[in-house]
This record gives sequence, structure tokens and C-alpha cells, in this order.
Amino acid sequence: MRTREIDNKLTPPHERLSAAPEPPIAGNSHAPQAKWPGFAQIFGLHPAIALLTFIVDSMLFAAEAGSLGTFWPVSVGVSLVLGFITWRAQMKWYGDDSESAALKGLIIALLTAIPTNIPAWVYVSAGIVGLFRRKKN
Repeated sequence: MRTREIDNKLTPPHERLSAAPEPPIAGNSHAPQAKWPGFAQIFGLHPAIALLTFIVDSMLFAAEAGSLGTFWPVSVGVSLVLGFITWRAQMKWYGDDSESAALKGLIIALLTAIPTNIPAWVYVSAGIVGLFRRKKN
């Protein structure tokens, strides 16, 4: 491989482009390794989204409890809006890719639309995990 690098330095640029790439040597691949996302990236929510989910879910549960189920269509609409906000915020503030942020948004929307209060440990723990993750540029 060392001789090929020296040859490339001595070869004019127009001839270097037509040269075939060197095949990878078995066991010595130079291909970049796939990087697995960390725990915080997979399970974390931006803390502002966790707080918003807590507030919205508390308000919806209070309204649903007093209305005997007639408030459910409004709850579904509000949960879809919350899911959309989660999707956009996770991409912009937390650095998630579109698919991961959409899945988190759909999970939040589904859990918020259910006519019962979400257990606080679900989104509070995700928000705490989100505190310890730094956005990568």
C-alpha cells in the first residue's frame, strides 16, 4: 500500500482519476464503522417537550375526568398537535433524525390521546435522560 501512495504522488492528476481503486484487504477494511446511537439518543426527550407533555396531559385529564368522555375528540386533536410539536422539536433541539423524531412524536401523541393520565415516570424519566445528552453538530 505504501508504494501505491508514492506512485499516486508521482502520477499526474489526470491519470490518477482513471486508476481503479485498490480492493480492500481481508480483515483490514477501511470502511467507516456504523455508530450506534447512545441510550440518551434512543430513549431521551428534550426536557422542554417532557414538561409540555406533563402540562398538556394534566390539563386534558382534568377536562376528560369532568366531561365523562365527551371531551375525547378534542383530546385526540390536541394530542396530534403535541405529537407534531414533539417531532419538530426533537429534530431541531435534540438532534434526532426525522424517523426517530416522528416515532417519538407518535408515541407521545398516542399516550396523550388515551383518556387517562400518563404515569409521570414515562416522560419525566425521558426528560431527565434528555438532560444528559448533548446535541452534536
